[in-house]
Amino acid sequence: MNIKEVSIIGAGTMGNGIAHVFAQNNYKVNLIEQEKDFLDRGLSTINKNLDRQVKKSTITEEQKSKTINNINGIIGIDNTPKESDLIIEAIYENKKAKLNIFNKLNNIIKSDAIFATNTSSISITELSADIRSDKFIGMHFMNPVPIMKLVEIIRGYSTSDSTFTTIKDLSTKLGKTPVEVFDYPGFISNRILMPMINEAIFALMENVASAEDIDTVMKLGMNHPMGPLTLADFIGLDVCLSIMDVLYNGFNDPKYRPCPLLKKMVAAKKLGRKSGEGFFKYDK
Repeated sequence: MNIKEVSIIGAGTMGNGIAHVFAQNNYKVNLIEQEKDFLDRGLSTINKNLDRQVKKSTITEEQKSKTINNINGIIGIDNTPKESDLIIEAIYENKKAKLNIFNKLNNIIKSDAIFATNTSSISITELSADIRSDKFIGMHFMNPVPIMKLVEIIRGYSTSDSTFTTIKDLSTKLGKTPVEVFDYPGFISNRILMPMINEAIFALMENVASAEDIDTVMKLGMNHPMGPLTLADFIGLDVCLSIMDVLYNGFNDPKYRPCPLLKKMVAAKKLGRKSGEGFFKYDK
């Protein structure tokens, strides 16, 4: 299938980043939000990130202008263009909310379009069971999307080879490195990353070391660019907890039990950078 028009549901951190990358690679992009404020914020972020690229001389002013012109902001999922070749859902990690969107779009979008989700942990098979399952796939981009090269491509149980090949080739055209992953909780990235972050939180809770020292060990000892607690703050502690819950429930294995300190901090709304405080404090 030749992908020309892409509709992205959600203009948050991941959605606007995905829109940025597609538009910069000359795809027609519809960026869709439920409220104007959310859409304006997403479009503003894209503009700022493009300005940063111009300042670094990685793109020209002309390329920035073309990228912006490739993006069409739309308010309301019901207004998603029916001729879209590819739908990419990029909302928060909630199975019910994602299913509501796909069920609605299934009756709107042309039948040969591919549906993709940017979920970082929720089962592709479960999301696609009643929604064009052969044309449904996971397309897990990494944050920040314009910079990070990896895309996890996750096959559901019924995802067709042609759908997989189309999305793999598309990812390469976007300048990304696609990796094929089968549908198990957390896929690869979060199945490995989140238990590491969770264990770092356990170490902090048990007073093994301070937050600063735990991060220093992983940066200087393991050559990680960012310590696990700083990374958790960057991701969002609510997102970390949601993914740990998916792993814990999906595998029914106590090794994925979310740390009580993580649960307590989410309950206290200490979510990391986005709330101004997590394991560290930030200027909003």
